[in-house]
Amino acid sequence: MYRLPLLGPIVVLIALGGFAGLVLAEAKADERPNILFIMADDHASHALSCYGSRINRTPHLDRLAKEGMMFTNCFVTNSICGPSRAVILTGKYSHLNGFYRNGQTFDGSQQTVAKLLRRAGYQTAMIGKWHLRSTPTGFDYWAVLIGQGPYYNPRIRTAQGVKRYTGYTTDVITDLALDFLQNRWDRKRPFFLMYHHKAPHRNWQPGPKHLTLYDDRQIPEPDNLFDDYATRGTAAREATMRVADHLNANDLKLGPPPRNLTPEQKQAWRRAYEPKNRRFRQAKLQGKELVRWKYQRYIKDYLRCIASVDENVGRVLDYLDRTGLAKNTVVIYTSDQGFYLGDHGWFDKRFMYEESLRTPLLVRWPGKIPAGSVCDKLVLNLDFAETFLDLAGAPIPKDMQGVSLKPLLLGRQVPGWRKSIYYHYYEYPGAHMVHRHYGVRTERYKLIYFYGLKEWELYDLKNDPREMKNLYGDPRYAQVVEELKQELQRLRKHYQVTPDPFPYPIKGRKRQAPGS
Repeated sequence: MYRLPLLGPIVVLIALGGFAGLVLAEAKADERPNILFIMADDHASHALSCYGSRINRTPHLDRLAKEGMMFTNCFVTNSICGPSRAVILTGKYSHLNGFYRNGQTFDGSQQTVAKLLRRAGYQTAMIGKWHLRSTPTGFDYWAVLIGQGPYYNPRIRTAQGVKRYTGYTTDVITDLALDFLQNRWDRKRPFFLMYHHKAPHRNWQPGPKHLTLYDDRQIPEPDNLFDDYATRGTAAREATMRVADHLNANDLKLGPPPRNLTPEQKQAWRRAYEPKNRRFRQAKLQGKELVRWKYQRYIKDYLRCIASVDENVGRVLDYLDRTGLAKNTVVIYTSDQGFYLGDHGWFDKRFMYEESLRTPLLVRWPGKIPAGSVCDKLVLNLDFAETFLDLAGAPIPKDMQGVSLKPLLLGRQVPGWRKSIYYHYYEYPGAHMVHRHYGVRTERYKLIYFYGLKEWELYDLKNDPREMKNLYGDPRYAQVVEELKQELQRLRKHYQVTPDPFPYPIKGRKRQAPGS
């Protein structure tokens, strides 16, 4: 499973006696796979056709599933952009890497997988959405968006300064990734490239070629678009992420085109949206019909952004295939978390409910991973850093908290694989006002504790996969609750969970002790 790091040239000459030994060491280095890690932002797994999407097709991403492995139970430890990225870089939960919530600054001086891979002889690069505020460290080359970055004509920050690009950001990020592979990659070293899209993040601005995609069809609504949260507690009712109430004019494209567009881009934007907006204003919709209109406007723009991501991933896959790089390149596709596609009447993420907890994970490694394979083990974004290191033959530090997925990728049985996962969300008060909570998910059950509210929720995922009925307090599940609480405490101890460092003010309620 693990290999010792490659020896330096001088050590190899001494140990193996001369030039032949050096050539052997270089040959081994060349055999190590390149690692291409592709991450979208807010791409829900139920918006990929390989995961059974009812609402869109993703043919290029489906190639990865057809030619590699699809994980059906990949989850995140903290469903929000910055913290998820910090977990992936460090292989540690938020309470250990120090990045709990958006708006913080990532401590780039700490151990990261990029630093470890560079030390192991990889050329490391980071391109696209960074969203950690600090300057990227551990990368030989980096070109990142400033903050969230715009959908059009982005400013890109590099070690040499800031440059503005004209074009659709999904295309621009891909152009930069291809430029790295073509012109900046040192072919004497394997590469580790983090290629991160900002799409399909809010406010879902489609690219010029997809502005009218789906105009000729209605997107199927989720069966719980009008969820009333009848059996759930305070948190679901107070969250401000309802399609009915919290999408704004910019989300719905009811105002003028974005300011930073070129004249040609503005013209295309107006052709796409102004006729629709006139028809909407004339219709004067109310009640559920208005909610349905908002859902269609939101979900179509979201899916249009995904169409651009899919096509651009296809551009990169085509380049790898055309140049022969595909043979020795592990390609990984995921999202920083899941997303609500009208599920429970919501957009956004944050909650521990399935749609935002679950994230897609597709991995292709020709000749190593059986084509079309599926893994249903419980895995986490916490495992990604360890997997990168294991693929590279580099040692995995003992203070990392995840487990390498390499044995699973190779189809091996792994005795004692995890049977439960731990989740912890911290950002309250904040955007969308989702109360802080932690919880445990097993193969069948999920127990969530909103610790500032002192409210529990329990779901039977076998009988209620949509999580519509909170069973906490049902005497038939008393034994299940007790076992899950014990498992929750075991996981918190195992992962060395520390008390929530932020005070918990709730208007009209007595403040609870942090982490209680």
